[in-house]
Amino acid sequence: MQLERILQSQGFGSRKVCRALIRTGAVVVGGSPCDDPFAEFQAEDLEFSVAGESWRYRERAYLLLNKPAGYECSRSPRHHPSVFALLPPPLALRGVQSVGRLDEDTTGLLLLSDDGEFIHHLISPRRQITKIYEVTTKHPVSEEQIAALLAGVQLHDAPEPVSAASCVRVSEQVVHLGINEGKYHQVKRMLAACGNRVAALRRIQIGGLLLPHDLAEGCWCWLEATDLSCLGFSRETSAPEGLTD
Repeated sequence: MQLERILQSQGFGSRKVCRALIRTGAVVVGGSPCDDPFAEFQAEDLEFSVAGESWRYRERAYLLLNKPAGYECSRSPRHHPSVFALLPPPLALRGVQSVGRLDEDTTGLLLLSDDGEFIHHLISPRRQITKIYEVTTKHPVSEEQIAALLAGVQLHDAPEPVSAASCVRVSEQVVHLGINEGKYHQVKRMLAACGNRVAALRRIQIGGLLLPHDLAEGCWCWLEATDLSCLGFSRETSAPEGLTD
């Protein structure tokens, strides 16, 4: 694939913009500067740098962000900054989307991708992928409240009681609560329905994928094949889709 098309596919702009960027000498491939936008390279796993920042070619982007409080999962935020402001511009420009949403005040594990099949896999209700939240409550959590959450609590807009997939006490006012759905403010409403309130909420796990303990809030990392397998997802690499100027 031509170098200008490789950069375009990775979110560095139109072919015209990428061509100009390469000709300035800002692109290094395999340790050697390359100022020829039409130079051909094997794209898969190609290591390159742009303006001193290292990248590896990825046909599709799979990201994990440790979302801080005070950010909205929207490209057109209303009251707070967008989580996309936490990503390098090329990742935002290549069209990654958040896989579901976390409320502005909810922190923790947020997935982002430009792979529609991956996004559908994770948000499809029929797959019942469990998401686990660390819930800090305003009041001590009683055994009766845990039992109610597991048995099912009635939410005003749900025809049937909504139950937790799991609920494990960590301390007097902290539980790890698992849910298989994604209703609006579901965890907060479930705790309210059983007579408590959420003081802080952090997502720590989706399926078998854990929030890395060493990933600081506001930071992100790539998901690799082993991470995708923890989410029950795999996809054969296909030929790159056609690109337009």
